[in-house]
Amino acid sequence: MGLTLTEKILKSHIVDGEFTKGSEIGIRIDQTLTQDATGTMAYLEFEAMGVPRVKTERSVAYIDHNTLQSGFENADDHRFIGSVAKKHGIYFSRPGNGICHQVHLERFGIPGKTLIGSDSHTPTGGGLGMIAIGAGGLDVAVAMGGGAYYITYPKIVKVNLTGKLSPWVAAKDVILEILKRMSVKGGVGKVIEYCGEGVKSLSVPERATITNMGAELGATTSIFPSDEITKEFLKAQKREDVWIPLAADEDAVYDEEINIDLSALEPAAACPHSPDNIKSISEIGSMKIDQVCIGSCTNSSLLDMLKVAHILKGKTVHPDVSLSIAPGSKQVLNMLAKNGALSIMIEAGARILESACGPCIGMGQAPNSGGISLRTFNRNFLGRSGTKDGQIYLVSPEVAAASAIAGVLTDPRTLGDMPEFKLPEEFDINDNMIVTPADEKDMDSVEILRGPNIKPFPQTSPLEDVIDCKCSLKVGDNITTDHIMPAGAKILPLRSNIPAISKHCFTVCDEAFPGRAEALGKSIIVGGANYGQGSSREHAALAPLHLGVKIVITKSFARIHRSNLINAGILPFTFVNENDYDKINEGDELICENLKEAIREGGDIIVRNKTTGEYIPCSCELSERAKDIILAGGLLSYTKMNG
Repeated sequence: MGLTLTEKILKSHIVDGEFTKGSEIGIRIDQTLTQDATGTMAYLEFEAMGVPRVKTERSVAYIDHNTLQSGFENADDHRFIGSVAKKHGIYFSRPGNGICHQVHLERFGIPGKTLIGSDSHTPTGGGLGMIAIGAGGLDVAVAMGGGAYYITYPKIVKVNLTGKLSPWVAAKDVILEILKRMSVKGGVGKVIEYCGEGVKSLSVPERATITNMGAELGATTSIFPSDEITKEFLKAQKREDVWIPLAADEDAVYDEEINIDLSALEPAAACPHSPDNIKSISEIGSMKIDQVCIGSCTNSSLLDMLKVAHILKGKTVHPDVSLSIAPGSKQVLNMLAKNGALSIMIEAGARILESACGPCIGMGQAPNSGGISLRTFNRNFLGRSGTKDGQIYLVSPEVAAASAIAGVLTDPRTLGDMPEFKLPEEFDINDNMIVTPADEKDMDSVEILRGPNIKPFPQTSPLEDVIDCKCSLKVGDNITTDHIMPAGAKILPLRSNIPAISKHCFTVCDEAFPGRAEALGKSIIVGGANYGQGSSREHAALAPLHLGVKIVITKSFARIHRSNLINAGILPFTFVNENDYDKINEGDELICENLKEAIREGGDIIVRNKTTGEYIPCSCELSERAKDIILAGGLLSYTKMNG
């Protein structure tokens, strides 16, 4: 029996555990990436481990999230990250060099390698044939120190692509179709592997768009084969030497299979307020719009930008619409400037933003009150745009550009014949915004530069045998990390200051929560299904930790957030019977006894509601390693104890 592509790469990297479905395995990590919103904390954690120099083949620190410098905080974080990178063997991509996933695809990604990044859209690297996984900052720090990264051996879903996309139908429409079929929780515990003749019709940037938004499925990662298309892309980046051919065996066996005829797809949109709320453009109709934002790690490649420029050429943005465009990297921006496409965009009335995450992470360009905004981004969670009642639709660059001209949601197939868009045979290569680390002989002389906003990693303590406290908050299904720990220009600068950022924890749901949790001293949170979906930000675990949260009880968890809770020493319980969710209310006093023994032995754990007298069985399924992490009080304590 043959192997899938996923299995081939995982098998060649496994260092711990059994190669069997559902078991926990530790894999060797070849590359890591961080960005500045999560990076400061990741590097504080790396420093705490006492490892002098990273042990990966390549680690890169990117500045792309917190680039709005309205105070000293972001600039201080950038300076800190740059100094840590120089001292500890990490390449440093300076502000303005581009979005981490776009730059990594261009300059560092290698087929067949493993990559983890402290950003949930790290699976973008799967477009090159990498096993690229989003993770919490502490997991990335451990990997930089030479430790394995642990995942549950995943189910593998084969997506068989046939046919070819029709003119003006985009890669974005492929992943929106998959989200429509699988939902935002349909990929949990799975890797999405793309196969079939249709793969050959997709460029590397198009493949990367699809793998990027695989994060919205809740999937561990997504991956395409490495073929001649991959080789041509790497050759154009002058990195042909790293290419290897990679594909699944013909007799590989998959856990699930989805068939998609690319020629049958049509332009679509994810409607407010979830990436899986999919409708076709024709189904929605000519809806008046207020704003269009083109960019993000999903759709900011040179190929995307060339299509946008073609649509805008000789036109003017509708007077009722604000159009902003953010090319994904300095390389893309520079090539647009040289070939005249940038001038076309400017002449049409587009507002050109820097090569950064920008509006996607709530860093500027918030729409007007109740405004309808079309975005080529990956998430449209309530309030993420910076405007709580903003109506955010996720669309392809083709839909976005056509609509910006018309002033209403527009099917780009009305534009007439589509020319053939080709990537250049050679990209302009200029890595002068990537700072190489100091040599080992010089690293001791590098000074770490810390600003006053940078605070230490929160203190953790070993697991208590009895937890007796109140439920400080009860929330519903599909709570995102944006609910738990909001993004945006006001809060993101506090990412390196857990005490300060904790004051904003869950304020989207309940403005009184931070004060109430702090006053209680310790407490328990109750949630619904798919709790913690979205970003990899470990702050959504570290802020509750700072506020004294000991246990989170839900119907189900999103993968990365559950791992982050364990890493922080917070117990992730799930209801054995989902209906028991109704047996706990905010303010109820809950008690769990004999916890150490219960965690060691596994099995159900009884949560007694002292307020109502109810006995509620909960599950806390943990690997042997995760049990040790919880008992130690978190991954940092566990790592220190185990050298």
